[in-house]
Amino acid sequence: MISRYTRKDMGHVWSDANRFQKWLDVELAATETLAEAGLVPKDAAAIIRGRAKVDAVRIHEIEAKVKHDVIAFTMNVGESIGDPAAARWMHYGLTSNDIVDTAQALMVRDASHLIERDLVLFAEILDLRAHQFRNTPQIGRTHGVHAEPITFGLKIANWFSENQRNIRRFRDAAAQMAVGKISGAVGNASHLGPLIEERICKRLGLSVASVSSQVIQRDRHAHYLSALALIAASLEKIALEIRHLQRTEVREAEEPFGGEQRGSSAMPHKRNPVACEQICGLARLVRGNLVAAFEDVALWHERDISHSSVERVILPDSTILVDYMLAKMTTVIADMRVFPERMLLNLESTHGLVYSGQLLQDLVEKGMPRDDAYKAVQENAMAAWESDGNFRERVAHDERITRYLDSNALAHTFDMKRQLRYVDAIFDRVFGAHPAGEKSVAETAGRG
Repeated sequence: MISRYTRKDMGHVWSDANRFQKWLDVELAATETLAEAGLVPKDAAAIIRGRAKVDAVRIHEIEAKVKHDVIAFTMNVGESIGDPAAARWMHYGLTSNDIVDTAQALMVRDASHLIERDLVLFAEILDLRAHQFRNTPQIGRTHGVHAEPITFGLKIANWFSENQRNIRRFRDAAAQMAVGKISGAVGNASHLGPLIEERICKRLGLSVASVSSQVIQRDRHAHYLSALALIAASLEKIALEIRHLQRTEVREAEEPFGGEQRGSSAMPHKRNPVACEQICGLARLVRGNLVAAFEDVALWHERDISHSSVERVILPDSTILVDYMLAKMTTVIADMRVFPERMLLNLESTHGLVYSGQLLQDLVEKGMPRDDAYKAVQENAMAAWESDGNFRERVAHDERITRYLDSNALAHTFDMKRQLRYVDAIFDRVFGAHPAGEKSVAETAGRG
C-alpha cells in the first residue's frame, strides 16, 4: 500500500524487516522446542538463539540469485550465526510454509490488535456523540425523501450498534487466524509429529491448526477479509450519510475543515467532504480484496502457490486501509460540525407533511375506514406538496378528518414529542439505561 494511507504502527507490522523477524521468531521457537525434546543439540540451539539475525537488504540480494525467499532467509541467518555446525540445526524438520504461514499468523495477530484498538476508540466517539445529540430532532429520510422525525443521536446510535457487531465479528475472525502449523510439506507431520507442532505453536502464543495441508486452509483468511470488508462497508455507510448531510441544500452536518484547508483551486468558498469521499473510495478496495481472498480458498491438492502473490497484497493492504479508515472516521465524527437549527428547519420545511402517517393511524383508531382515511390524508398531502402549502392547516379544515379528530386531537397528531417518545427506550437498549433524573427526549425535543 502506498505511504499515503499507511500509519506508522501498521506499516511496521507489514515491513520486510518485521516479516523476516517473525520468520526468525518461528525458527527460534522451533529450534528451542526441539532442543528441549532432545532432537536438536542444546548448545547449537543456544548459539542460534544468541547469534541469529536477519538483514532484509541481504535477504533480497540472495533472493535475486536463488529465486526463493525462504531459502534466501535461511542463508542470511546462517551467515549471521557464523558456525556451520550449529547453523545446520536451524530449519530442521521444517518446510517453508511452516515458517511463512505461522509467521503470517503472528503478523495478522499484531495487525488485528491495532484494528481492534481502532474499533474500540471509534465506539467511544460514537457513544459520546450519540448521547450529545440524543435529543436533537432531525427528519428521517427514506429514498432520500422526508419521512418521519428521528433524532440525530438515534442515527449515530445505529452506527454505534453496527460497530459493536463489527467488533464481535472481527474478534472472531482474528481468533480464527491466530493459528500456526508445523506439519510439513503435505500436512502429515511426519518429520516432527503433532506434539512438537503443538509445543512450537504454544511457545509463539498461537493455537495449532487441527489439520492442515502444506498451508493453513484459506477459508480462515477469507473470513478475516470478510470481517474487514464489513468494517469498511460500515465506514462507507457513515461517510455517505455525512456527505449527504453536508450538501448545501441540506447542511445539517459537515466533516471538519481545517483552518488553512482549501476546498478548491478555483472556488475559494468550497468546503468539500473530501475525507468522507476518500473513505467511500477506499472501501471499494477492501471489498475488492475480499473477492481475491475467496478465490484463494481453492488450491491444487495439498497446495499450489497461486494464493501467495495475492496475500502479499491483500492482507497488508486491507489491514492498512481499515486502520487508516477507522482513524480518519474517528476524527471526522469527533470533530464533525452539527447544525441542530438547520435540522429543525428542514424537518418543518414541509409544513407538517411528515405527520401524515400518524394522522392516518389516528383516524383509523377513531373509526374511519382505512382506505377512506388514506385517500383523505393523501389528497391533502399531495395538494400541500404541490402548492408548498401548510398540510396541518389543510387537514384542520377538511370535514372528513375533523369529523373524527377535533383540534386537541389534531394537536396530539402533530406533536413531535409524541414521535420521539421512545428514543430513550431505544438508547437504553443500545447503551444501557440512562442516568436517573436525566431529561428524556420527550421533555427536550422542541417545537411540535
